[in-house]
Amino acid sequence: MGCQQDSSDSQVDANPPAPGFDIAHSDPAAVELADSIMDAMGGRRNWEKTRFISWNFGTRKLVWDKKEGHVRIESAPDSTVYLVNIHDLKGRVQVRGQELTESDSLQKMLAKGKSIWINDSYWLFMPFKLKDTGVTLKYLGEDTISAGVNSNVLELTFDNVGDTPQNRYRVYVDLKDNLVKQWAFYREASQDTPSWVLPWDNYRRYGNILLSADRTGGRGPKEVRVNEKLPEEIFKEF
Repeated sequence: MGCQQDSSDSQVDANPPAPGFDIAHSDPAAVELADSIMDAMGGRRNWEKTRFISWNFGTRKLVWDKKEGHVRIESAPDSTVYLVNIHDLKGRVQVRGQELTESDSLQKMLAKGKSIWINDSYWLFMPFKLKDTGVTLKYLGEDTISAGVNSNVLELTFDNVGDTPQNRYRVYVDLKDNLVKQWAFYREASQDTPSWVLPWDNYRRYGNILLSADRTGGRGPKEVRVNEKLPEEIFKEF
């Protein structure tokens, strides 16, 4: 498979799957590759210890308290601010300077806020989520991407999880450093041709983990920051 790990210098962190990860239908080689990616990104322990992450995605600004599940989203086009907890869907929403107070409208907007977070966070944290609930991993062999990088190819499909379980991804992992260097998105798992293919590059260390941001081509997350502490008012006040 070409996953190059020097066991004398580094030991892969224990990286147990989330409950509901489809271990029965995932290739052992694919699972091993997912673990190597986690290790290359900084390791499971450092990922779990990372607390506050902020980034821009298009016209949105997001701040995530990974420990508590609080998310702040500022959406410029519709002048909306979401303060939502992704675990219990409690929170507040302000639209064009007015806070929503009607229960049904508020719950719909909080659910929309979580959906925004699901999409925008996946573009940044996908390599840490390869063994999430509902994911099946397949190893498809080696290929060379357009940037000339020799890669292992990992395929992700989903079973009744997230907002778009019909999606499929192919992730291209550098044979040398085990970092994701490209991904291909299939809107429907049955598609033969991807809807798009985009780079993962410009890796930098943020805190104790590696992240890919400000990528070639301009799409994806930008202005990423990792903080150990942030004022709690960020997640409570508009």
